[in-house]
Amino acid sequence: MHTRTVEGPAREVLVDASHTADLLVLGTRRHRARLGRVTHTALHRSACPVAVVPHGEVGH
Repeated sequence: MHTRTVEGPAREVLVDASHTADLLVLGTRRHRARLGRVTHTALHRSACPVAVVPHGEVGH
């Protein structure tokens, strides 16, 4: 695993990073069974597989 800090719009930064990654892992909070813009864009434009990990609610 490699980490780095990059500035810019999250959607663009993640799609760019996907070109040199083996796997893109994103955490998400679902709002009314919908994914956010960043997650949606990554799923459709990523150059590598994407794992979406939902954020659990407290008490569940």
